Amino acid sequence: MPLKIGADLPPLEDATEWINGELGSGDLIGAPSLVYFWAVSCHICKDNLPKLAQWREKYGDDLQMVGIHMPRQEEDMDVEAVRKAIANFSIPDPIGIDNTHEVGDVFENKFWPAYFLFDADGKLRARTAGDVGLEMLEKSLEKVMSEAAQSSQ
Repeated sequence: MPLKIGADLPPLEDATEWINGELGSGDLIGAPSLVYFWAVSCHICKDNLPKLAQWREKYGDDLQMVGIHMPRQEEDMDVEAVRKAIANFSIPDPIGIDNTHEVGDVFENKFWPAYFLFDADGKLRARTAGDVGLEMLEKSLEKVMSEAAQSSQ
């Protein structure tokens, strides 16, 4: 059963290690957050990175982004390959390594790529997956960002 809309942001603490800084779920409360799952062997994940970069540029620090690298196959468990991919694609976000799939399990995620949008209170507002996942998420993201901007005035 997928994580239900309105659910609290699950813990991130079971990541086996972090690249670009370590975060816990509590660090994400107070601003909208996008948690995305990817793997180095996932071509769709890589194809969607430019859209994430556009959102990063558009929303800046008002949108927190966290990547979770969840292996699809044994070769994806090579953390050095993950580091190289992060460098090659210039991913600035904190990336949790989920080689045990424990973070994926608490998010009830079985997809690559997968996207989970949380509001400033840490409540799940939208979730999508696959090659059109970001397109499907865009309206919800705009709404959550607008609500956050209004509440900070």
